[in-house]
Amino acid sequence: MSAESLFTPFTIKSLSLPNRIVMAPMTRSFSPGGIPTDDVAAYYRRRAEGGVGLIFTEGTAIERPAAKSNDAHPDFFGHGLTGWSKVFEAVHSAGGRIAPQLWHVGSVHPEEKDGNDPNEPIDSPSGIRAPEGAFGQPMTEEMIQDTIDAFAASARHAQKIGADAINIHAAHGYLIDQFFWALTNRRDDRWGGEDIGSRSRFAAEVIRAIRSAVGPDLPIIIRLSQWKQQDYTVRLATTPTEMHAWLEPMADAGIDMFDCSQRRFWEPEFEGSDLNFAGWVKKISGLPTITVGSVGLDAEFLSFFTDRKMAPAPVDELVRRLERGDFDLVAVGRALLGDPHWAEKIREGRASELLAFDRSVMRTLT
Repeated sequence: MSAESLFTPFTIKSLSLPNRIVMAPMTRSFSPGGIPTDDVAAYYRRRAEGGVGLIFTEGTAIERPAAKSNDAHPDFFGHGLTGWSKVFEAVHSAGGRIAPQLWHVGSVHPEEKDGNDPNEPIDSPSGIRAPEGAFGQPMTEEMIQDTIDAFAASARHAQKIGADAINIHAAHGYLIDQFFWALTNRRDDRWGGEDIGSRSRFAAEVIRAIRSAVGPDLPIIIRLSQWKQQDYTVRLATTPTEMHAWLEPMADAGIDMFDCSQRRFWEPEFEGSDLNFAGWVKKISGLPTITVGSVGLDAEFLSFFTDRKMAPAPVDELVRRLERGDFDLVAVGRALLGDPHWAEKIREGRASELLAFDRSVMRTLT
């Protein structure tokens, strides 16, 4: 099957892309003191040179205590912005587009690790870390508002230094996802509730604050997942009706696109249809979506934790779903870590030249 449809243009608001391929956000931990280095800039530039349409950065911390779990994770405030300015300039000079992923780990935070202050308050909806239980204290109204403001401030910084879009990390069991998840959100005020729609309020308010900060034209994208790093079997929405309740507050708040993370993109989300997570989100919300999950490799991401090399995989099924209109963009993760020129090789029909993914590439910025 031809991969031509992966290389058709796509436009949303102020963002025009030459193709449908996105670099998925992947934590790299090469920014000592929270400041991206020249090596980080070169790393992202190589993916732009290799033909990626849009780059999502690794998760970048907002300005809140304990927003990240490692001192080498990058910040999107203060001195970190100097490094990100260089990254954005490098990507743009190579003809690429780039969006920072704004991130707060919440209770997925070690009590003491890599220079973090163990006395910093841990932000979480209910003072719970899954699966262990009690961890810290529930966020106060003031803490919640400060966190919303911090997301907006980082988005404003991003726009000022040339971001092409904003990606909000609300997946994988981190802070915003902890508000979605009933196990970690047991609040009985306006930030909680028994239904997923009520627990979406925090995400919706983050979106509103960012929209107010950046204006109407810069695309705002939010990454969602059913699964959590704490429990791969979790499903926030077990039916299309529940999914509608989950998505509606974010759509009403002004989100432009959903970045839909699942472990294997080809798996159906609900019985009776082969639509995947991104397909159902698009069908229910009417908004553009991005699919992601083991694209371009012959093994899903849990294989990352083994020594097995992951071979390139055909993109026929991916293309079939894209051409059917299930989703609009395709995010590629590990395949792009192993081969910065993955997109270029797919476009030119050089699949036989694709490189395998080896876990050792995580040790350096190749």
